[in-house]
Amino acid sequence: MLWACILLPQLALDAVLRGVADPQAPLALISGTPQRRVLQTVNAAARELGLRPGQSLAAAQMLSRDFAMREYDPAHIERWHAFLAAWAYRFSSHVSLHYPRALVMEVESSFALFGPWERFEARLREELTALGFRHRIVLAPNPAAARILSNAHDGLAVQQVETLRQMIEQMPVTRAGFDAETTRAFTRMGLHRLHQVLALPRAGLAKRFPEEVLKHLDTLLGLRAQALECYAPADFFDVRFELNFDVGSHQALLFPLRRLTADLAAFLAGRDSGVQRFVLHLEHREGEDSLVSVGLLSAERDAAMLFELARGRLEQLQVRAPVQALRLLARDLPAFVPQKRELFEERPQQTLPWEQLRERLRARLGDDAVSALSVRPDHRPEQAWRTSEVRAPCLLSDHTIARPGWLLQEPQAQLSGLRILAGPERIESGWWDGGDMRRDYYLVETDNGQRAWAYRPVGQGGPLWLHGWFA
Repeated sequence: MLWACILLPQLALDAVLRGVADPQAPLALISGTPQRRVLQTVNAAARELGLRPGQSLAAAQMLSRDFAMREYDPAHIERWHAFLAAWAYRFSSHVSLHYPRALVMEVESSFALFGPWERFEARLREELTALGFRHRIVLAPNPAAARILSNAHDGLAVQQVETLRQMIEQMPVTRAGFDAETTRAFTRMGLHRLHQVLALPRAGLAKRFPEEVLKHLDTLLGLRAQALECYAPADFFDVRFELNFDVGSHQALLFPLRRLTADLAAFLAGRDSGVQRFVLHLEHREGEDSLVSVGLLSAERDAAMLFELARGRLEQLQVRAPVQALRLLARDLPAFVPQKRELFEERPQQTLPWEQLRERLRARLGDDAVSALSVRPDHRPEQAWRTSEVRAPCLLSDHTIARPGWLLQEPQAQLSGLRILAGPERIESGWWDGGDMRRDYYLVETDNGQRAWAYRPVGQGGPLWLHGWFA
């Protein structure tokens, strides 16, 4: 088996930066008591101002006040850690959150689906970059080795056990995953690389150090199996985006909305499902949340489409008060069936699948503004069709006789200028419901060559009555 470790060295900072409009602006995450606030981590722009992790907030503000501050929230970090596990679940059924700020996943069984490791790794990096998370990726024969090697390497791929031992032996003791007390003891003994530790008699190590030290070394070398608890995707999606200031316009809400729908799409891809209904909660300082419900007729998970649908519904809402946070909640997550496409599309940039067009129209015009036509078993033209729920883009009929595509709401008398091409076709029906009719229908043609459908009541003379037009 081969395991990949995705190390997220700045998970807390990246989780915050992806939610700000200008990620290049100086930013610091702070923690500590109200009496002593400390900088937990800072971005590159803040470092240029002289700010450093571990610095007190008072000292940092003496150097500069041109930086933004956000609270360092461990619970927030755990949520994003779990979100990335949901994203990784689409690539492997064995994903673990065993290590903080890292994902380990078994990948060898996925090579048949995603290609060799070089292509697989490139895809992981591309999607992580699009999500806004910096990372280091290492491949190794066991998860513990992959995690430790990621402390000193990025892009390293060790696929042979013999090569693994060589790489492990070169690791510094300070970055090998030992606890602080064991690391200090090795350093005092003059042991700075793992090959020096492995060269010591095993019995001597067992006497001088806890049992966990030998177990850790055996696990790194693949001599001892490691039991990991695998991640299981949640049954719902619930992510909240807190805004830096009160927002009163739809336009300012589009940036967090795009982030939320992109995260939803990544979550759905991870659990191989779609979404058929989700709700946007617009949180205000006072009063209840404003709700925007987005319902789809079929399961979807395309990020661009989800954003367009949510945007269309959001723009119909009159924001009653400034918005402080945006929350997306999705519980209806049915199985997703990929849409069937043609192998060759002549002009794909100008085509739009019916399902996407249908949902966009419903989002823009409202659920009741878009409907489909379906056939009823009735010979009377006015009763032969009805509106129904939108499921298909066209009217289906079993009629073998031509019928006009456009039926007039009210028949129009036509005194002259018509030439009969075919007919009559008698339609006599409706005696059971009070709508009795007896008509002889003809296929006619006008002076300008347009074909129409016209009738004359049975037993009556007079003009023909135009009832519909053929395309």
